[in-house]
Amino acid sequence: MAADSAVDIWNGIGVDERLKYFTYMPAGVYPEVSLAVYFVVGTILVILGVRARAQRWVHILSGTAYAEALGYVFRTVCVTKTTFGLYVLMTLFLLLPPNAIALFNYKTIGEIIRMNNSRMGAKNKSKWRFWLKPKFVNWFYFSSDLFSIAMQGAGGGMMTSFKTRDTGKTVVLIGLVVQLFFFACFLVTAIYVWRKPEYLVQQGPRDRSQTAAKRKVMINITLTTVLLYIRSIYRIAEFADGYGGKIYSAEWAFYVFDTIVVFLAFLVYIILYIGPNFPRRSSGEALEQSSPSEDAHRLNSQNQQQEEKSESSAQLIDSRRRAAAPVYNNV
Repeated sequence: MAADSAVDIWNGIGVDERLKYFTYMPAGVYPEVSLAVYFVVGTILVILGVRARAQRWVHILSGTAYAEALGYVFRTVCVTKTTFGLYVLMTLFLLLPPNAIALFNYKTIGEIIRMNNSRMGAKNKSKWRFWLKPKFVNWFYFSSDLFSIAMQGAGGGMMTSFKTRDTGKTVVLIGLVVQLFFFACFLVTAIYVWRKPEYLVQQGPRDRSQTAAKRKVMINITLTTVLLYIRSIYRIAEFADGYGGKIYSAEWAFYVFDTIVVFLAFLVYIILYIGPNFPRRSSGEALEQSSPSEDAHRLNSQNQQQEEKSESSAQLIDSRRRAAAPVYNNV
């Protein structure tokens, strides 16, 4: 739809409010299905987290899924009746929650670095690199994501008014571009941690080994970050196209590149659930057994102790036999 046509729709008297805000008549059924799916996803993640006795920050995922579901509640209402307030709430709850997924990924990498720095102590040369310090990873990426969320939230609110729509679009675009840049920086950090064998992840009950546990966690983080990247590129294209543009007016594009892409990220989190790898107990404790060389040393020590016990038991039995021998001879 051309920009002039969009202006005519916005200023038109008697124009349906749905057409005024969406520039098309939003379809039913899809929001209800999306609402149900995200509610189920949130519930599954809560159950998995409780069963795994995962650390509290792991529940960011279930909270994000419920926030997405709430966004589709507002969209469901907007299908039949759209008001300014409902449209603002729908926009914010569908635009902002996926950013919490990025926060979850940042926290995961930060925890891996923190646990291993604590375990290795002075042996860990990587900890002296500022970009591998837990506080830097957490606060630098957290701050960048919060800045992006604030920009997108402010811009999304401004875009609900025709007078400030262009300014709002620019603000949202800045927020999204900043987010893409930090996604790329974060991926570099995550891949570095993945490739370095000294960074270990606690083995969960269903993990065959610590190597398998680390592979699962890092595949999880990498895939979901790439999916968020795809979603952000779509959002940039949508806002750059502007109100009434082809992408903005294509409802199918929203459901494909936002709804489904974010759902796929949650699906990865469920299939490769990492809660058991971050249980509620001392992280340093959990990783004391982690290093392959330490495992081998421990195994050798255990074998040596077992051999010593066997030898002492054999000597004890032999001494008892010798002591009993004279008695039997006298009989």
